[in-house]
Amino acid sequence: MARRILPEINAGSMADIAFLLLIFFLVTTTMDIDTGITRKLPPPVEDDTEIDVKDRNIFKVLVNSYDRLQVEGKGSDISTLREETKEFFLNPLNKEELPEKTIKQIEFLGDYPVSKGIVSLKNDRGTSYAMYIRVQDELTQAFKEMRNDLSLEYFGVKYDNLVDEAKRDAIQTAIPMAISEAEPEDVGGN
Repeated sequence: MARRILPEINAGSMADIAFLLLIFFLVTTTMDIDTGITRKLPPPVEDDTEIDVKDRNIFKVLVNSYDRLQVEGKGSDISTLREETKEFFLNPLNKEELPEKTIKQIEFLGDYPVSKGIVSLKNDRGTSYAMYIRVQDELTQAFKEMRNDLSLEYFGVKYDNLVDEAKRDAIQTAIPMAISEAEPEDVGGN
């Protein structure tokens, strides 16, 4: 019986094709990059000098281990945090219990009353990550809205859409993102 010889398939170019496909998918695929929470950290303190901040200039936000929010020592809700932050920081009626303002000469804005207010955020070690992010988001959105409102008033365009870097700097100087975050600790379940 005669054996049939089957012709071989030349697989030499298959490796080249597989390699080219691999390169194609590596080049065209986008990778998710975790960006985290954007914050500009203050410069390191050179010495142990105490920084004296008046109590009226501090907006105290506390999240306990049960994810309950306290603002200025009173129970609050996450849905009102943004507006409470804006009211505190802007102090439109110049109330004595709300932050002081300093008149600064700011390019494009002229003499502008800049708030000395600082948001002091403190979390319990038992605070859930979801609540931590929600609070961070509400505080960030409050500052974003204040910057957008000021930019619309002076430049007719939202802060997010400002192209001129000098104008962006002016808005940032007028509405600084003043959020101070304390180290988490066991603050209780109040």
